[in-house]
Amino acid sequence: MKKNITSILALTVICSVVAVLLAVTNAITAPIIEKNAAAAADEALLVVLPEGEGFTPVDLTTYELPATVTEAFTENNGGVVVKLKTSGYGSDMVVMVGIKADGSVSGAVCLSSNETLGYEKTYGESTVGMTADTIDSLDTIAGATKTTEAYKNAVKDALNTAVILGGGSVDIRDEAQILADNLSAALPAGEGAFEKVFITEVLTDVSAVYKATNGSGYVFVSGETFVGTDAQGTVVSQVDATLSATIAANAQLIINSELTEVDLSGYEMPKQIEKAYTTATGNYVFELKAAGFGINGDEYYYPSGEHIKIKMSLTADGTIIYCETTYQNESEGIGSACADEAFYSQFNGKTAETYGDIDAIAGATITTNGYKTAVSKTFEAIKILKGEV
Repeated sequence: MKKNITSILALTVICSVVAVLLAVTNAITAPIIEKNAAAAADEALLVVLPEGEGFTPVDLTTYELPATVTEAFTENNGGVVVKLKTSGYGSDMVVMVGIKADGSVSGAVCLSSNETLGYEKTYGESTVGMTADTIDSLDTIAGATKTTEAYKNAVKDALNTAVILGGGSVDIRDEAQILADNLSAALPAGEGAFEKVFITEVLTDVSAVYKATNGSGYVFVSGETFVGTDAQGTVVSQVDATLSATIAANAQLIINSELTEVDLSGYEMPKQIEKAYTTATGNYVFELKAAGFGINGDEYYYPSGEHIKIKMSLTADGTIIYCETTYQNESEGIGSACADEAFYSQFNGKTAETYGDIDAIAGATITTNGYKTAVSKTFEAIKILKGEV
């Protein structure tokens, strides 16, 4: 029994001594470990802000920052490093950006991504020297538009973050948010839910029309001005009398526009024409299929086997009123740009003589040519429907 008690006491003493030694060792080594860890973290930040000193993490909850921002650090010389997560062709592209005290990009690197072409590995180099005022002028890379556009926007978010952390004010809304806010301001009764109207009539001084999904009215975009009307077309926004009268007249055209489908069985139509309609004012609307890369591509880039679908409205004399891509499955990040309004809106106002005068999609000749061919067939279709051929 005495031996057992002696053994227990000895073990207790040994454990106590070991505990004390470990505590002393931890007290000595913990600051060293912490310092080394901090140095390793700083080393990563120095990649994008080489002249940085003394990085301090930012409490993101105390600021209203872009949604892409996941971490931010300030440093003693007034610089900022921002880590962001965005989506390009794939999801979860992580970018780290360094901003100098003068508000210019000192460096940008992609830490991880699921992109396919690899442009995100070097695109950051082109952002060096950019500021919040110049970043929008930076070109994206043809053939990798989604990847480089997402990267560029991440750098823009980082620049805006630096401004905010420095005590400045900046609008961090994206284009979709700005549009939504403008629509809601013009027609509060729309309750924030709008859909774009396919225009079938010639409107005056209007570039776009949106309809409230709850049926409360419309919003007309005239230049930079958003004008709301109720469901009957009465202008409810505070605008001058001239613009109010113009919008009211346009509203009646939209409200009274009706489509009557044409039976094409009695006509020998171009194969691109799938459906045709007429309006009460004598305009035409066509649903088209275009043979882009999805149909005419090669085996190296895996064509989808699907047509581009297009909807177009034209006047009786063959002037394009409105053009819209309704479906596409072209090569992502290349031919898929045919679904961007910046591309298809180029056809608005064009005629049989001028429809080809548009900017082609870079790196997507087959897509562009197939699209233009389909558009050209609408002029022929109008002549057939009018009995002119």
